[in-house]
Amino acid sequence: MRRVIAIALTGASLAGCSSLSLDSFKPAPPLVKVALESAPPGADATTSLGPACKTPCSIDVPAPDAGFSVTFAGPKFQPVTIPVQVIRNPGDFASPPTTIIEPSPVFAELRPAAPPPKARKPMRPKKPKPPKAAAAPNPAPAQPAAR
Repeated sequence: MRRVIAIALTGASLAGCSSLSLDSFKPAPPLVKVALESAPPGADATTSLGPACKTPCSIDVPAPDAGFSVTFAGPKFQPVTIPVQVIRNPGDFASPPTTIIEPSPVFAELRPAAPPPKARKPMRPKKPKPPKAAAAPNPAPAQPAAR
């Protein structure tokens, strides 16, 4: 009787595992080493896949089916994004499959950020000039009065 109960409990517990799929048996994508360099060195390099480091460096990323990008950024420099292609060669009976990263190494030249615009002093309104007095015509020289 104990066997029947144990088998029934095992069957009930397996029935609850409906999320079991063949995807869990697929191998993880192979890791590919990506070399990252920049001019000037010391930039923060971040991949669209997640991993990041300070240049010059190399990181391991899972080889995606499509390409990815690497963004280089640094203080006082404009960020630069470089697209990276993943080329897969399936191989055959004589050679193993290979994955190639293009470009290799991934290189970015950072340009200095434009200086911030200079703060202009606010313009003061000009003081109005006092109105000029209307010029009176020159009086004619006074003639002696006739007596």
